[in-house]
Amino acid sequence: MISVCIPTYNGEKFIYTQLQSILIQLSIDDEIIISDDSSTDKTMEIVNSFNDPRIRIFEHGTFQSPIYNLENALKHAKGEYIFLSDQDDIWMQEKVLTMTQYLMKYDLVVSDCKIVNANNYVIQESFFNIVQAHSGFIHNWIRNGFLGCCMAFRSNVLKFVLPFPRSIAMHDIWIGLMTEALGSTYFLKERLILYRRHETNASLYTGGASKFTLLYRLKYRLVMIACIIKRVISFKHKLCVSPKFPL
Repeated sequence: MISVCIPTYNGEKFIYTQLQSILIQLSIDDEIIISDDSSTDKTMEIVNSFNDPRIRIFEHGTFQSPIYNLENALKHAKGEYIFLSDQDDIWMQEKVLTMTQYLMKYDLVVSDCKIVNANNYVIQESFFNIVQAHSGFIHNWIRNGFLGCCMAFRSNVLKFVLPFPRSIAMHDIWIGLMTEALGSTYFLKERLILYRRHETNASLYTGGASKFTLLYRLKYRLVMIACIIKRVISFKHKLCVSPKFPL
């Protein structure tokens, strides 16, 4: 079973096309989890218009954050494989089939993507080329290649990434680095989504130079590494003392 987790907020402009591109790839037993952060536009009206039993909706959130809105979606996911999705991209038709093949071997898989603007015009052919993406904890701590909307992982990853720490800058680097520390990752060179960049995006990446100061970037990396060390120690302690997680 596959769970696709989508945090939504005022996404009326693109959510219909995104859901279309996802639903066509899912089986009758799969699900899409919509966690909505109290949208004030027609987002939920559009989602409900699909009238598809595979779409499970959790409305009226008050997270005021894409990070913790996604966390809410993850808490409701039932699938063996969990795909992360933004509300405004487009999935290529081979995305689910391709990534599930690799998830049989790896705990987390992240694909490449093409970056497009609001009109679907390609502005960058490869996200991986921009960040020089590949596996490795230190590399991704310095130059993050874990783009949430391109990620999928096994449900066992939830055991060590949830709950999200309150101080992390973004969820994708947290999930990616935690899986580097406690599991296995794979960077898939196929470009499996059209990653849309426009003026209302919630995520931090813009496709160009960072808009954050060097001091801020250093601070959030130090905070991130501290959170990871704390969580890894805690998780390994549970492995040692709990009969549910034998060594």
